[in-house]
Amino acid sequence: MSKVIMTCGKICCGKTTYAKKIRNDLNAVILSIDEFMLALFGQYAGEKHDEYVNAIERILLEKSVEIVRSGTNVILDWGLWTRKKRCFMREFYNSAGIECEIRYIEIADDKWKQRIDSRNALVTAGKTDDYYIDEALMSKAETLFEIPDEDEVDMCIKV
Repeated sequence: MSKVIMTCGKICCGKTTYAKKIRNDLNAVILSIDEFMLALFGQYAGEKHDEYVNAIERILLEKSVEIVRSGTNVILDWGLWTRKKRCFMREFYNSAGIECEIRYIEIADDKWKQRIDSRNALVTAGKTDDYYIDEALMSKAETLFEIPDEDEVDMCIKV
């Protein structure tokens, strides 16, 4: 039976890298909110950013159910920053009768900040179209991200 693997972690902790690493082994499709946001709005969606994220999330949730029911695994390359969001996601899939897992990508603060610096350098040089992470976004991630308790996750991947 197909299932949904959900990644959890701060921005720039390695969720996308991890999703790409396991995609072939799991015969899975990766669904990424960032991929859609960047394709549609580039680096800056302005004041409507959160509204757009929520709309894309709703679409991808429904699409993930369709994909799983067709027999293919799905990897959600999302952050799942809060306990409330993680609980909602589990309940959503459980109510649809779909098996799901949450995999937490844990990163030490110093390594996280090094990754952000590296990513920002690539963005500035035009070598990637990932989000540029300025001080405000970094602060938002640090403030809003709730480290999951052991009972919330099925696997912890330390990077």
